[in-house]
Amino acid sequence: MNLGEQLLGALAMYGVPLLCGVTLIASVGPPLPITLLLIAAGSFADHGEMNLWAVIIGATLASVAGDNLGFAIGRWGGRRLAARISRWFGGEEKLANAEARAKKWGGGGIFLTRWLITPLGPFVNLVSGFAGYPWHRFLIWDVLGELLWVVLYVMMGDLFSHQVEALGSVTSSATWAAVALLVSCFIAWKLYRLRSNKPKAYSAS
Repeated sequence: MNLGEQLLGALAMYGVPLLCGVTLIASVGPPLPITLLLIAAGSFADHGEMNLWAVIIGATLASVAGDNLGFAIGRWGGRRLAARISRWFGGEEKLANAEARAKKWGGGGIFLTRWLITPLGPFVNLVSGFAGYPWHRFLIWDVLGELLWVVLYVMMGDLFSHQVEALGSVTSSATWAAVALLVSCFIAWKLYRLRSNKPKAYSAS
């Protein structure tokens, strides 16, 4: 069994507390298959095995707590400690990439890396901390982005649970890879619609 399958089994056994614990750890930096767990939790909720609101609220609070822990490490430990920690989770290159995006996008970068560019999320947390980004503004963007991320994937799991076999019998990640692809296509479609519907600037003739 791979890590994803092991965590799915643990999720079925321990429920929301396990989901919250893994979400918090993943938000700090370790690359854990948390998106898979959110989709699975949504499926469990649809079958009445988990409470939907407990899943959404618990996962959101856990992700925000993990993000703020990363922010605190960057704020109080400085760039040197942030660079050392980043080597454990992907290297200095990702930290530099996150720093460039944070400078370019500001609060929007925090928001986007919560739900759309999630691999950079932990590094943006560190960068925001050691760069002196105001904590209250970080918290606002963080909560908005994490709530969107959690709701999006949990509701995808809830919506498509009737098309997915019982999680306890999953022996391959292929099914969930297809679901992840579907989620990505859905996000791309929504972004395209938002951009297409954006009012054009008025120009006088």
